[in-house]
Amino acid sequence: MICPLKNTRDIKQSILMPKKDTGGKFCVGTYTFNEEIVRKDLASMIVLHEYPLSMVEHFGFRRFLSSLQPLFKVVSRNTVKSDIMKIYEFEKTKTMRIIEKNTSKIAITTYMWTASNQKKGYMAITAHFIDETWKLRSRIIRFIYVPCPHTAEVLCDVLIDCLMDWFIDRKLSTLTLDNCTTNDAMINLILNKLDNQSLWLEGSLLHMRCCAHILNLIVRDGMDVIGDGIENIRSSVAFWVAIPKRCEKFDETARLLKVSTSRKLVLDCKTRWNSTYKILKVAICYKDVFTRLKQRESLYKSAPKEEEWEIARDICDKLKVFNSVTELFSGTEYPTANLYFPKICEIKMSLKKWLCCGKSIIERMAMRMLDKFEKYWFQINGIMGVATVLDPRYKLRLLHYYFPLIYTNGEDAKKEIERIQDICYNLLNEYSLKSKASEVGASYQSSASSLPSLDESETDHMSKYDKFVASDFKGNVKNELDSYLEECVLQRLPDFDILSWWKNALKYPTLQLIARDVLAIPISTVASESAFSTGGRFISPHRSRLHHDTLEALMCSQDWLWNEVKVIDATNSECYTTFHDDVDDETNEDILDTDTYHDEL
Repeated sequence: MICPLKNTRDIKQSILMPKKDTGGKFCVGTYTFNEEIVRKDLASMIVLHEYPLSMVEHFGFRRFLSSLQPLFKVVSRNTVKSDIMKIYEFEKTKTMRIIEKNTSKIAITTYMWTASNQKKGYMAITAHFIDETWKLRSRIIRFIYVPCPHTAEVLCDVLIDCLMDWFIDRKLSTLTLDNCTTNDAMINLILNKLDNQSLWLEGSLLHMRCCAHILNLIVRDGMDVIGDGIENIRSSVAFWVAIPKRCEKFDETARLLKVSTSRKLVLDCKTRWNSTYKILKVAICYKDVFTRLKQRESLYKSAPKEEEWEIARDICDKLKVFNSVTELFSGTEYPTANLYFPKICEIKMSLKKWLCCGKSIIERMAMRMLDKFEKYWFQINGIMGVATVLDPRYKLRLLHYYFPLIYTNGEDAKKEIERIQDICYNLLNEYSLKSKASEVGASYQSSASSLPSLDESETDHMSKYDKFVASDFKGNVKNELDSYLEECVLQRLPDFDILSWWKNALKYPTLQLIARDVLAIPISTVASESAFSTGGRFISPHRSRLHHDTLEALMCSQDWLWNEVKVIDATNSECYTTFHDDVDDETNEDILDTDTYHDEL
């Protein structure tokens, strides 16, 4: 209440608002306007939801804020950009501290992208790790402009600088990259610049090839075989989505025929097999519509024949397994390393089955895909085998089951199982040596003050003695692994939480350390690639003049802020949207973006 006898008005007295007390109950308290907090929240809102910086200069937005809070002086575009840069620096410091305090290894994914509106190349670098609470975390640590030429040497220098700036070079586990010769050359250069003693088995496990990209290459080879068989379906879709009048006619015919799907026809991207798979799935639903329109539209000349629809159905049925595996591998909210081997083995068995299905076009497709599969099968990083062994539902039993089926030669299957088993033991031995050496080193330092000083030669001999003592631990570690492998495998349950299981596996301390590092490895570059879908929205035609430093601040800050929001409220997924995501709830149709914001500078 305001005293009627008091002439001066105080904003603190005139506004009441509900607040939560320490017990979680709501109470009424006074509200104090703080312009600094409001400016920070405004800048955060622009970053989180990808609003244009120039919105602060829009008449409608300024009038809205004036009605909402007359005391707030709306800032200019340059001022809000400055506020965003402050948020970026603050959040960067927090993120660096999180990664620095994390004791486990860090897995890195990276991906190159060229912005079509700027004609500039950017590299997204994402760090993945499992924190002290055994939660899988990922953070974009750089979204950096890379000048041409994008050679292996240039990319290597950019990546090495980033790793060292963030103090990850000595905590690095793997680098997940797309399959190309430039990345292969870059890995060799990186190995020469990093300290191999800090890498797994002196760097032999560093390079992880993107599994989603490998699957894409395999299926694309197979799709080349049946390209002509589905060309009429692709042409039919292109015909009916070409102009609005045809779209309306197609939708009206589908409504009259009572087609039980609301999915829209869209053109596919020929270099992305999954888009071709999806266009076929949708087109098959509208088969009767295409047939009906063939009789009513004289310009429509590419109607598919019945045998072409049959081919499309067969292809969709066969590619279903590839699509589900690709979606599984592309997950970023759960460990994927332990999922790799069973799914890849499932694909290999499917391809072998297709070879004798009795349909020539499917058999030719399977033959091409199998040839490509064999090419990449032997380039699989051995750490994926370790991840399978570390899954208590599989251990070595899965390898003993699948490998004799995959390899025609029993000796080859045996050698491959032994190779993965040796990697497990070598990793365990490496971890135990480092753990024992650090314990000995800590004990030595604590007692060093009470001992007489030693000259350099004596110190060198004592350090060699420490390593000799640590080597005695090898047998104990093997016993730890043997004990783990001797236990029965767990029942396969759909809601099994592998991180929770290893968090409580205290009787295997060394294996627990390895599991924390291995299970954090992503098997695809999706985490880094997804940054470019955001980057593409940031660098829209209206915002093509954004400076690369501003773009990096927007990209990284958005990732860091959303991670904080999700920790606070992990259930409200509806709030994780941008101003590009408008949907009409009643019609469920995409709304055209008609914002009239200015060019961003």
